Amino acid sequence: MNLAERDRKILWHPFTQEKTAPIPIAVKRAEGSYIYDVDDKAYLDLISSWWVNLHGHAHPKIAGAIYEQSLRLEHVIFAGFTHEPAVTLCEKLKALLPQKLSKFFFSDNGSTAVEVALKMSYQYWWNKDERDKTVFLSFEGAYHGDTFGAMSVGVTSGFHDPFSRLFFSVLTIPFPETWIGDDQVENKENHALQILERHLQADAHKIAALILEPLVQGASGMRMCRPEFVSRAVNLARQYGILIIFDEIMTGFGRTGSYFALEQVNFVPDFICVSKGLTGGFLPLAITATTDRIYDAFLSEHFTKAFAHGHSYTANPLGCAAGIASLELLTQPDVMAKLNRIHLTHKKELEKLSAAFTDIHRTRVTGTIAAFDIPYAQLLKPKFLEKGLLLRPLGNTIYLLPPYCISDSELEGAYKTVAEIIKSLGDNFGQGVN
Repeated sequence: MNLAERDRKILWHPFTQEKTAPIPIAVKRAEGSYIYDVDDKAYLDLISSWWVNLHGHAHPKIAGAIYEQSLRLEHVIFAGFTHEPAVTLCEKLKALLPQKLSKFFFSDNGSTAVEVALKMSYQYWWNKDERDKTVFLSFEGAYHGDTFGAMSVGVTSGFHDPFSRLFFSVLTIPFPETWIGDDQVENKENHALQILERHLQADAHKIAALILEPLVQGASGMRMCRPEFVSRAVNLARQYGILIIFDEIMTGFGRTGSYFALEQVNFVPDFICVSKGLTGGFLPLAITATTDRIYDAFLSEHFTKAFAHGHSYTANPLGCAAGIASLELLTQPDVMAKLNRIHLTHKKELEKLSAAFTDIHRTRVTGTIAAFDIPYAQLLKPKFLEKGLLLRPLGNTIYLLPPYCISDSELEGAYKTVAEIIKSLGDNFGQGVN
């Protein structure tokens, strides 16, 4: 019995309908932009293995940092103790963030980083005796994770419908997704802002916070909006005293072309949630950063005002060591040039695809993230794998979000293969080619 067959007998995979899913691909190693299965077939990783890998697989600097740290301290309880990797990682992260984001709380993944921000924002008002603030604002289509608070603010994502009766109260705002050549974007933005202001005028007294994925909604299909819209929306909410949470789980660490999307909207939120790329794809780790204003509201002589939240592996030293190494790689002088090169290649290749195929719609790019819609996206997934491309369509959306080590020739070659596959499938349907 091979590895994939052994897996099928015992494992339950995430986001998978086990009855209809094909047998999983058994992977034995990875290096740079590629993963390799047990038969040594190479797959170009064009989604950074669920958006976590920044610098390439098995990067020796990060692997070495984890190894060296494991020989000194693998873990220690983080209540009443601290250690060098945790402090150093937060110092390095603080240097990349606006000065006001000065306090850092560790958790273990994106969902819990969001959960922490939601709980902190609610308890902030509770500690200030403003206990009517029990409602949150989020955008339609938002996905913030799979814990119950994160699911509540992602109620319209379509991923959590069976649990909706258990969610807390959330008000939603239309998301003005846009794309190259969209001539209705200003109308959509104005409509969304009108709905937002309507919510604020009616319910600001009971709204605790607004949460959003700045610039790109990931799981709902890499839906993108303009920085100026985000700026207008969050500044409007701030006028009503609403706390702002930026979920940069996916958009952080260079994905949108800047270290963080908040730089492009020129706004400092009350919370920023980071995970995924934090350790360069090596280990689960997350951080929720906030301001002195929020932190100070939890200081008291009484434990009842403390933030009673945590988990056994909070600030795990191995994860922190990986995070330090990843940030050192991210801040090397040539990285921004790499991000821009990927961005320009995306734009050039998407233009070619759009010109070649009538079935391709809504081409869009933000930083190193590219996407387009095509009606038969799900039929393309096995074809991509056959040709050695790791692409995982979201509904009818094909997206490319590669690690930063990918070369121009690798990315251009991937687009060429994508075009060949679309042409082949389109020919079978008798459609698709301009």
